[in-house]
Amino acid sequence: NQTMDIDNLLHENLHAAMRDHDDLQKRVVRLLMSSIKLAEVNKGSKLDENEFIAVVQKEIKTRKDTILDAQKASREDLISEARDEILALEDYLPKQLTEDELVNLTRSVIQETGASSPKDMGKVLKILIPKLAGRATNQDASRVVKFCLENQA
Repeated sequence: NQTMDIDNLLHENLHAAMRDHDDLQKRVVRLLMSSIKLAEVNKGSKLDENEFIAVVQKEIKTRKDTILDAQKASREDLISEARDEILALEDYLPKQLTEDELVNLTRSVIQETGASSPKDMGKVLKILIPKLAGRATNQDASRVVKFCLENQA
């Protein structure tokens, strides 16, 4: 059962972080544990692997937003902290696709669906997103699908 593995992994990582006095890891693991608990309460059951990945991606997006706000306020300390947290969070994601891999996968799905214009975006994303299995964000997928459909010549 995948959910048990996630819980065990997080607990082991938390203990290791405490043992190593690694404040960043402690903070990130605790943050993930509470985000998962909240998501499980909302769902009414344990998260599956894809839902766990979605929680991690959401936390990364939150940190990216923090960086944008911190840049406006010239808060280097907050920028650096958020970047460190993003790197630590990315360890919980499957290996991410490169831009080229994402474009190639998108093109094959476009071919498979016979999509021909940006209005077919939904049809392409419906098939593409499950194939990504957390290896790219839905935001990146949308951006690449839109680009590929607009530049199909």
